[in-house]
Amino acid sequence: MVNRSDVEAAAALVQGRVRETPVIAVDGADLGVPGQLSLKLELHQHTGSFKPRGAFNRMLQGPLPPAGVIAASGGNHGLAVAYAARSLGVPAEVFVPVTSSPVKVQRLAGLGAQVRQVGQHYAEALAASTQRADETGALVVHAYDQPEVVAGQGTVGRELERQVDGIDTVLVAVGGGGLVSGIAGWFDGSVRVVAVEPEQIPTLHSALKVGGPVDIEVGGIATDSLGARRIGDIAFDTARRTGVVSVLVSDEDLVRARRLLWSELRVAAEFGGAAALAALVGGAYVPRAGERVAVIVCGGNTDPSDLGPAAPH
Repeated sequence: MVNRSDVEAAAALVQGRVRETPVIAVDGADLGVPGQLSLKLELHQHTGSFKPRGAFNRMLQGPLPPAGVIAASGGNHGLAVAYAARSLGVPAEVFVPVTSSPVKVQRLAGLGAQVRQVGQHYAEALAASTQRADETGALVVHAYDQPEVVAGQGTVGRELERQVDGIDTVLVAVGGGGLVSGIAGWFDGSVRVVAVEPEQIPTLHSALKVGGPVDIEVGGIATDSLGARRIGDIAFDTARRTGVVSVLVSDEDLVRARRLLWSELRVAAEFGGAAALAALVGGAYVPRAGERVAVIVCGGNTDPSDLGPAAPH
């Protein structure tokens, strides 16, 4: 379980290693949704997503082994691990599915990581990375289900609380659940946390429905960032304890939200990064009158070539 004190400790440890990302105030009417919004732009974090927060917190807990670190990722977590490893002067080996975005794979290599592409989905890459870690003795940096990683991601919520007064609700995209559980652990029920998942990757939604984490089928356009097959145990326990609400969005809503972020705000998010806004755009979450809503734009590792006027709607 991750709580406020864990997040405070993480914030102290990663200070100077990660950026404080900006928050912009947006009139919802500009995006076709009601109310006033605060968008926290985690896509401006090092490597283009929130992930370095958890990677650094995990890796700074103690001396690192000579074999360095190892991780499995859809792309964003791997980039964070590679970046942190390079900063700390240790080798990194990152396993990703063959379906990972070429943009992310190229950046991984550019950061000096040894990249291995295995399987169609994150779960297969994870299994291969676990076996490899047993062979090499490298430190495993899990994408979302380690307390140190979750506490690091919770620093997003800690920052947000200091940047925006009086938040009622935070909308957060969910894959394996590291970000949502970190933020929910920080707020501990004092703020409504809404988990937003693609209809074709309902990891937390399914777990809450049946009473525990279960394997699901993975599909749709956001698999490279939200493509976990199963919600993490930490995320499930935290969501149930703190009353996290789960909503689902369609791929069409993801496309619309991503294009709105670009056309109206010049924010180039990836599909997973636009998921939280998609809940408002598609009506999966409808704020009450006067509700103060924060939206986490969690990643921007995308090919922006389809965001221009010629791109299909």
